Amino acid sequence: MNDPVEWIATHALSLWAALLVLACVAGDVAWQWNRRQRETALRLGQAHTVIRGRTAAVLMMAALLLFAAIALALGAEAGYWLSGFDAALADSLRARIQPSTLGIVAFVSHLGDLGAVAAASAAVLALLLLRRQLQLATCWTIAMAGIVPLNSGLKALFQRPRPLHDHGFIVEHGWSFPSGHAFGAMVFYGMLAYVLLRVSPHRWHRLAVAVAVAMVTVIGLSRIVLQVHYFSDVMAGYASGLVWLVLCIAGAEGWRHRTASR
Repeated sequence: MNDPVEWIATHALSLWAALLVLACVAGDVAWQWNRRQRETALRLGQAHTVIRGRTAAVLMMAALLLFAAIALALGAEAGYWLSGFDAALADSLRARIQPSTLGIVAFVSHLGDLGAVAAASAAVLALLLLRRQLQLATCWTIAMAGIVPLNSGLKALFQRPRPLHDHGFIVEHGWSFPSGHAFGAMVFYGMLAYVLLRVSPHRWHRLAVAVAVAMVTVIGLSRIVLQVHYFSDVMAGYASGLVWLVLCIAGAEGWRHRTASR
């Protein structure tokens, strides 16, 4: 296992950039699919839905299965390889990443801090209320309010210690699994993209999706580079955050269509 882990640690920043590009490409593919669905709905005189019930169910099931697979792999003897990979990668990153690089990565990571997300969430809520988007403001509030209790509950359930590090750029306390930054970034930036799809002109939709995907990717992966989370912590954070995000968007869309049909 050491050779692949050392290669990953050596090329961590390049891989970070490559994964960012791949994530943006995947987000753009999703946006184009949604655009085609929108054009078809308009052509047929039907109401457009950002996410259909079947799609939401499939995404939630896939994310739940991924989270369960990671949790079981960490808890079972047969899954020792995942714990070993996590620890070896954290050790290699600690030995290879330069302090100057860590300072830049820490700045990116702070964009997902609870304080930053809470302040931005309050600003978005205020703007929605000023625009009299009461229904959307309610959905936004529910989505944001669920981040801390859901993630904290999962952390308390699994009680996984954090990896050791001594670089001093970021000091975190509490349990490690799943990553709160990955969970929070998925929900906040994903929900922000949904809000912008609802209230902004269509020409801005592609950019909104691309920026949201980019922010979720760089914030989550920064936690691995900084060695404040294991690889599996971040993947589980993404998976659990996606479940809550899809549930919130599907609920918002269902409410919107029920209101429009009255």
